[in-house]
Amino acid sequence: MSVIVPFTTLPAANEARTTPERRGLARDEVRLLVTDPAARTHVDATFRDLPAFLRPGDLVVVNDSATLPAALAAWRAGGTMIPFHLSTQIADDLWVAEPRGPAGRGERLALPAGGAATLLNPIDPARPRLWHAALDLPAPLAEYLASYGAPIRYRYVTEPLPLADYQTIFARVPGSAEMPSAGRPFTPRVLDALHKAGVGLATITLHTGVSSPERDERPYRERFSVETQTAAAVNTTRRRGGRIIAVGTTVVRALESAADGDTVFPASGWTDLIVTPQRGVAVVDGLLTGFHEPQASHLDLLRAFVDSTTLDAAYQHAIERGYIWHEFGDVQLIVRS
Repeated sequence: MSVIVPFTTLPAANEARTTPERRGLARDEVRLLVTDPAARTHVDATFRDLPAFLRPGDLVVVNDSATLPAALAAWRAGGTMIPFHLSTQIADDLWVAEPRGPAGRGERLALPAGGAATLLNPIDPARPRLWHAALDLPAPLAEYLASYGAPIRYRYVTEPLPLADYQTIFARVPGSAEMPSAGRPFTPRVLDALHKAGVGLATITLHTGVSSPERDERPYRERFSVETQTAAAVNTTRRRGGRIIAVGTTVVRALESAADGDTVFPASGWTDLIVTPQRGVAVVDGLLTGFHEPQASHLDLLRAFVDSTTLDAAYQHAIERGYIWHEFGDVQLIVRS
């Protein structure tokens, strides 16, 4: 019997450094690891196989938030350039933002074309990474970001990529600092196959912030919306015995934020809900998600669906078999068969 090693380190070989398309694959040809929490089994598949692991009457719920070109260059008063990432819009010109370099309260950072950002106060004084920032831009936000912004890119992605590579096919409502990446492998071909298999589709909107969970931090407040049609579809599916499959941790957060007991109601606004094994899930039965780094708080949310031993075994399986992490990587389906 093999020893299950807790997931503590991600080998560099398991990092997705570019898109599947640039690795010679279609979006829906990434790998799919199917984990059954009850049977404690792990099945290797391809994302195109997704309909085979769902049932007629199930409902897949996706996030239709579109990714912003939220990365800007900023200059401190002495002329030093630092990356500046917009995270979450609070009001018209007020944002949560991440200056990726030294920063101080009241500091005014110069942005391209005469724009500026004034750092007001850190969100968490104990971890002054994210700040409330007041923007002063020479053009409307969408126009300005289209001209001077770029998708947020982290160290493991080796080359700048166009914004289209950071959008899912569901992208409809601009607002996410980072792509709701669990939905990226979906293609019209997969959607058609799900429809033919009798699996329904519904949408929520949740605008993702920057990746605070990758540093052992809890998720911050995010703006979400669950519309009447989606709430009704979820409740009807559950009454008829179908399963609710959330595409991404963002969908779990939105649906559980809109739930009262085991019923979902239309809701919109801000959520600070943190899903943990202790809190559990009330309305979501399964989760399609990417693979997360060892210190990501997303792993606590996954443990609301699957026990730690089975999750550790799944991640060991994925590492040993060369599954790929991050937003352009492979995905995992956690659902009871």
